Order: sequence, then C-alpha cells, then structure tokens
Amino acid sequence: MAQESGYGFTEALISQGTQQKRPALSWGSKIKKKLKTVAPYLGKFRPSVGQCCHQCTPDSLGKKLGQTIPSLGFHNLLSVNETHTRYRGWLVRRVCCVLLVRGCRVYPSPATDRVERVSQSNRVQKALSSPDIAPAGGDTWGSLTHLTPYIPLINTCISPQLLRLVGWVLLKAFGSVFCSVQVNLNHMAPLHRASKQGASLVYVCVPQSIVDYALIPLVLFCHNLRVPYTLCHLQIHNNWFRSVLQRLGVVLLPPDPITEQEAETDNLYSSVMTSLVGELLCEGQVLSVCVSGESWRGGQWLARIRLAVREGVVPDVHLIPVGISYDCVPNTSTTVGLLSTLRCVFSLLCSNRQRSSVRIHFAQPFSLKEMCDTGKCRVDGGRPLQDLLLPTILHNRSDAIFGQRTMSWVLPPRYLPELCQSERDLSIALTLHLTYSTMSCMAVMSTSLVSCLLLHKHRKGVCLSVLCRDVAWLLEEILFRNRDVGFGGSLVGVVYHSLTLLTPHLTLAAHPKDRSDPLIAPHPSLSATLSLSRHSQILTHTFIHEAVGACAVSAMLCEVAGCGGSSRIRGEEIKGDGVRGEIEFDVALCQDELTERALQLTHLLPPGYIPPCQSSHGFALDAVDTLVRCGILVMEEVPSDTPICDFWRKGALTWSASDDHSDCEEGEARSFKLSQPSQCPELLFFLCSLMAGYLRALCWATKGLDLLDTPLPEAVCLGQIHSHLCDTAQRDRGHYESCSEEVARVTVRTLTDLGVLVEDQQRGCVFLGVSPLFQQTDNRQKLHSFISQFLYD
Repeated sequence: MAQESGYGFTEALISQGTQQKRPALSWGSKIKKKLKTVAPYLGKFRPSVGQCCHQCTPDSLGKKLGQTIPSLGFHNLLSVNETHTRYRGWLVRRVCCVLLVRGCRVYPSPATDRVERVSQSNRVQKALSSPDIAPAGGDTWGSLTHLTPYIPLINTCISPQLLRLVGWVLLKAFGSVFCSVQVNLNHMAPLHRASKQGASLVYVCVPQSIVDYALIPLVLFCHNLRVPYTLCHLQIHNNWFRSVLQRLGVVLLPPDPITEQEAETDNLYSSVMTSLVGELLCEGQVLSVCVSGESWRGGQWLARIRLAVREGVVPDVHLIPVGISYDCVPNTSTTVGLLSTLRCVFSLLCSNRQRSSVRIHFAQPFSLKEMCDTGKCRVDGGRPLQDLLLPTILHNRSDAIFGQRTMSWVLPPRYLPELCQSERDLSIALTLHLTYSTMSCMAVMSTSLVSCLLLHKHRKGVCLSVLCRDVAWLLEEILFRNRDVGFGGSLVGVVYHSLTLLTPHLTLAAHPKDRSDPLIAPHPSLSATLSLSRHSQILTHTFIHEAVGACAVSAMLCEVAGCGGSSRIRGEEIKGDGVRGEIEFDVALCQDELTERALQLTHLLPPGYIPPCQSSHGFALDAVDTLVRCGILVMEEVPSDTPICDFWRKGALTWSASDDHSDCEEGEARSFKLSQPSQCPELLFFLCSLMAGYLRALCWATKGLDLLDTPLPEAVCLGQIHSHLCDTAQRDRGHYESCSEEVARVTVRTLTDLGVLVEDQQRGCVFLGVSPLFQQTDNRQKLHSFISQFLYD
C-alpha cells in the first residue's frame, strides 16, 4: 500500500491526465466477473415513494392504498421514436420528435379580461388607495397608472405554437446534455386522474438548477397534461427574453426590483400577485412553485394559494411534490439573461464529459383543504430556538428543550402583512411539510452514493474493490429505508459510470501490488470537495435519524472519556477517519440522557429534515431506536442472578416466595451499550461524519464572531462569515464542505435563531449584530463547547 499523507497519496501518485485514461483500460474488464448485479429494489417491488402524509392527509392517502396498479415502468423522455406518434415509416423515424410535439395536447389559457379582474379586486383597490400611491386629488386613473409595470405579468399566457416549438428545442437540447430523463409512469396515472377531478393542481419542487423550471413543464407537456404557470423568482432584464418566457406561462419578477425580497415588500406588487394567483386558480390553470426552507423562498406563494382556498376563490387545490434528481447538477448561472442563457446552453452542449441522467418523481396529490381546514395538520405553539437551547447552553438546564422550534423567517412578517398569525403559522408549516415531502421523494443517484462513501467513509482513499463492496452495502441500506434509487444494472457498470462523471473531482493512483485494483480518493481541493458534498447531501436526508443518534452517542462518549468514566479501548488508537485495532466501549448509555442529547441536536437541524407534524421529541426517540435497529446499540442485559424488581427499584426490597409482586415499581429508563461487531465503530463514525460539515461550520462561525464589526447589513454579514469559513478551511487544509454558500447561509440563520446574531430594521434594510450576551467570551465558549460535543472530527 502506498504511503498516505493528507487526503491523497505521496509515492504512488499518478498525474491526473494519465489517471483519467486508466479506468477504461484496467479495472473495468478485470473485476467484472467477480461482481454481482445490483437491482434498484428489495425483493420483487420497488420502494413506494411519494406517498402523502398519513397524519395530515389520511383521506388522500386512502385513495391510493385502495388501488392496485401494476408496475408500468419508466419512460425516457428523450427516447422518442415512431411508436410515440400515430404514424409509421422511415420518414416518420426521422421527424418523430416534430410529430410528437405536434400531437401533444395544449390546453387553452386565455388572458382576455384578466387585467380588469385583477385591477378591480378588493385587495388591489385597497393597495391603490393607500396614501403612498393615491394622488392628492383622489384621481382613480392616476392610481391605475401604478399598475402599468405589472400588466405584462398579469397578461402572462401560454402560446400553443410557441410551446410546441420550445418543447422540440428542449427535447433536442436535453438529448445532447443528458443520456436519459426517466419518469415513473406509475406516478403519471394519478396525475391524469387528479386533473379530471376539477381541482387545480400545484406542483412544488426544491430547486437545484434553472433546468428544473424547464423539466417539469416539458414532462407534463409530453404526457398530455396541462402545462403549469411557473412562478419564477429569477430577475430577467432583457425585454425580448421576458416576452418569450411570459408567453410560455412564466410569471417573472417586475423589471425594477433587484431581488425578490424587494419586490415582496412592495404592498402593490404583493396585492397584485395575490389577486393574480387567485384568478389563475379560478380559471382552472395549473401552477408550479419552487420552495426552499434554507433560503426561505416560495413560502409566500403557498400562502397566496392558501388564501385563495380560504376566501372561497376555488373550493380546493391538490398539491404535488416533485423530486428531481441529477447524476450531475448542471452548472447554471444565477443571473439569467439572453446572453447568459445562450452561454450556459453552449457550454453544456460542448462539454466533453459523459452525459448524465435525470430521474423525476411526482408524489401523490393531496388536498390542501384537507390538510389545513380539518385540523389534522397541527400547528402547535412553538418557541424560538433561543428559548429551547440557551438555558441548556448557558446554564446547563434541560427542562426547556421540550417543545417545537418556530421558523418564522420561512414567511417573514414583511411578506403578506395582512395574514393573521394563525394563518402565517399554517403557511409556514405547509412550506416546511412540502420541503420535507419533496426531499423524501427524490431518488438517490449513483454519483451521490459514491460521493458519500468517498467523502464520509474513505476520505484518505480506498481500493476499487472495497468501494464496490461498500456501494452494494449502502444500496441495500437505502432501499431498506424505502428510498428509491435512480440507477440499476451491474455493479461494475454503476461504479464505473459514477467514477467517470466524478473524474474531475477524484485522484486515481495505481496500487503498488495490484495495478488492476486502483486507489481512489477525493481530490483535496475546494471545488472538488464542494461538488462531492452537494452530491452526497441527499444521503444525509436519507440517514438523518441515524446521523442524529450517532452524534448523540458520540457526545456522550466524549463526556465519559473527558470525565474518566468506565470506557476502555483495546488495541491501537483511532486516527483520523480510520479505526485501527479492536475497540471496546464498556459504558452504559442511559436512554433518557441519550434522547435528550438527540433532542438538542434535532433543534439545530435546518428545515427540510423533519416534517412539522412530527414532534422534535418523537424524532429524537426515533433516532435512538434506529441505532438499535441497525445494530450500533444493544440493550443492556440485566444480570440473571439479580431479581428484576430489586434491580430497577430505587429503594431496598426483600424478595420472598410469598411476596405480592404487584407492588413492584415500574422499571426505570433503559440503558444501552455499543455493540461489539468489528464494523460498529466504523459505521458509527460514518454516520457522525454526515452531520460534521454543518456542525463544523457552526463551530468556526462561533469562533469568528469577535472578528465581525457589527452591526452589518445582512448580505454583508453573510459574506464576511462565508469568507471566514473559507479562510478557516484553507488554514485547516481540508473540510471544505463546511465553507459552501449554502452552509454559510444556514449557519447565519441558526445563529440568528439562537439569539447570537440580532436582527435590526434600519432604513428598510435588515442589519445583523452580535448580541450583548454573546459579546462575552465565556458565553461564546459555552456555545462552542455545546456544538462541538456533537462533532466527530
């Protein structure tokens, strides 16, 4: 074995240009006979993903459970041939794509008198009559001139001819970028049934790329479903490009505001958009919304849809979470314009890398009215994060941690100020629930699986044969948790496809003894680590219960080791990411204390990991139970020579044959021990590593609070903390997954909820400053110690 140093190899290192040519010639053909075929299912059935919540929408769930639908397989949207048309022949095979889009049904979407209906609505009239807008003389026509920038937005429509043309262009363009866009046909049948029931449909997705905005309408168009009006948050200044998108049903931001936040704080814009959403739903149109709990985006649109149902504009709306998974997420610019779009398309078409695949899952439609109006979706009175955790952090009190965390920033108070607090809480819960549902129905791709193993289990490198073995193991664990995967076939084909796509982010080295079994390690660079971290993020969602439980166990073990408790390690020591020798932990972990640690970490989780209908304490209990099911923890056995009643009872008891056993007190909380199989420590450390990136960023940001010259504008504060995380990672020469923009944004949000950073409205802008409580060094140290106890480093 080559000598290991850092994250790579020192002696057996091969130049990367040579490495990228080696896999196709060496290992691919030599180990194929030794490897089995992997199937994307356990037993005979695929995992059933996308089911609606059994607690919030049991009636919608019962409609699916009562049906028996045979497996219809998958449809590759890019594989268009003559069987998809009504014609046959050699000429048809050459123009079948044109015939397909020509034969797809396009539903009418007139916008004849929509401007008049929106402008005459009570909400818009009230906004026009406000002192900031109404002229001094009360001229109605003068007030209506303020609607001029919003008239193109209101007149957004879907042109059938333009839709067919763009559909053909997208099929050709995606055919050059992706090898397949797979759609589960079993998910399309419920959509056809729901579209015939009369209720409007709203598709909800968590955006990963600008391509998401095009994929959902394209899939629905090719399956003869109504193309949705897309509520887009992107700012586009090119007038011609805006006109084209608005004729494709894309509702854009007005041209003047720079950001979505500026537009939403405008009372007239908010009123116009609320009335427009109601009119679109009243016309029977379909909507597509992107939500993201981490960037607090999309909640205002769901609140407007909820308002339309509550005010009786439409009787009901069916919500459909949509999970989109990529082998490699396309790199698209956040600034969208005509030139940037053409440049992005050109770069994607001209890239020489192997084409990746896409998997799209449409979850089961569920009724918004059932979820919100029947009271089945409970919105209990939650408490701010600082009220839940600060007593524990600063005063070591655990009586305040039981409760639900509120996330009011998902729908800020400056958005839709006419909402009452109960409706605002319900809209926030709806946004969080849809974010969780969308992430749960996303398929795990092969690149995500391989990236997770390389980043969290084999960071120093691994032989290809060992990597293949771990891929097969992790695949079974994913399927066991009822998560679908977006691949199948031979194991060697799956691993080779993943490594080919991830080649720019990997370092390959020849094994000194067996050159047919190369060594693979993640490249120790910022861009490579961030890319692998983005790929493996879906695995953190899949194993979030196990990760929280493992971090709680790690925190208790560190406390026992620091106090000199009864724990002992046999053999060699633990170094870095590997385990040397046999480890024996002879320590009992109390269930109550373990659950308490898991609950503390649960409160720190970003949105999207827990449905709001599940209590945090219930999630913590499930986290401990999952460690028992996967074999990390075993229940501590009671010695056989000790009577059960005597063992658990606090006071002294005398035992005799004539005693009445009914007065024995109820047993105390159970205790657990770590199991002793050889893979237990390795599995425990792997699960802890899934949460390490986020927890390490919190620790680094806490240490860097004294470097902030606060108060600062929110964007400036976020930029400085992000720079501090990057500088710390550069000095550490590793752990770059803790310095991404997404992690920095979530870190700032968590510190704000904890009361470490205080928000202050100044001159229409949000400023962030370090609170006086955490300007004290002792309190910052307590916060750092509290977070670092869960961090396995």
